[in-house]
Amino acid sequence: MRHRKSFNNLGRTASHRKAMLANMAASLILHKRISTTTAKAKELRTFVEPLITKSKVDSTHARRVVFSQLQDKEAVSELFREVSPKVVDRPGGYTRILKTGTRLGDNADMCIIELVDYNENLLAAREESAAKSGRRRRRGGKKKAGAESAVATTSEAAPEIQEATEEVTKEAVEEVTSTESQEKTTEAVVEEEVTATKSQEEKAEAAVEEVTETESQEEKAEAAVEKETGEAVPEEKADEVKAEESEKVDEDAKKENETPDEEIKKEE
Repeated sequence: MRHRKSFNNLGRTASHRKAMLANMAASLILHKRISTTTAKAKELRTFVEPLITKSKVDSTHARRVVFSQLQDKEAVSELFREVSPKVVDRPGGYTRILKTGTRLGDNADMCIIELVDYNENLLAAREESAAKSGRRRRRGGKKKAGAESAVATTSEAAPEIQEATEEVTKEAVEEVTSTESQEKTTEAVVEEEVTATKSQEEKAEAAVEEVTETESQEEKAEAAVEKETGEAVPEEKADEVKAEESEKVDEDAKKENETPDEEIKKEE
C-alpha cells in the first residue's frame, strides 16, 4: 500500500527518478534557469533547495554530502563558490517557478524554474520600488511641518475653545435643572391622583357597610313580626292542609255533576 507517500513518482523507477533529478539540479546550478514541466519542477525544488542550504557552510563534509547527491564536480564547485555567497542571507525559498503555458503535442503544463537571486529584471524592479518608497518618506517631512503649523493654530485658538466649552456646560446644566423641575411636578400630580382614588374607595366601602346594616335591620323586623303573629307553620304541615282542601273541592264538584237517577239509586 502507498499510504503517506505524497511525492510524485513521475512515472519512473526510483533509480531513474534520482538520476533525472540529479542531472536537472546540476543544470539549474550551472545555468541558473531551465525549462521543464511543472510536475518535474516541483519535485526538483524539493530536491535542490536542501542542497543549497547545505552549501552555506563551506566544509569538506558539506561538499561530500552534496556530491553524493549531484555526482557532478563542476556543479558542486559552482554551488559553493558562486551560488552560496548570494543566498547566505535568504532563509529558504531559493527557487522560483514561472508557468509558461502548455506544450504542443501532449498539452503538458510547462514552466521555467530559476534561482531567485539571478533574475536581474526582478532585482532591478525591486531597487526602483525601494527608491520610490524613499521619496515617499521625504514627502512625509512636509506632513510633519503641516502638523507643527496645525499645533500652532490650535494653541492660538485655545481661549476660544475654552469659552465655547463653558457655554456648552452652562446649557447642559440648565437642561438638567429644567428636567428635574418637570419630574417634581409630575410626582405631585401622581400623588394627588392617588389620594383621590383612595378617598373614592373609602366612600364605596362606607356605602357597602350602610347597605349591610339596612339588610340586618330588615331581618330583625321580620323576626319580630313572626313572634307577634305566632310561630311560622312548617312546610310539611302546610302541604297536608293543601291536600285536604283539594280533596274537599273534588268531592263537591262530583256531587254537583251527579244526575237525579243516581241520587235515587243511592237513597234506595
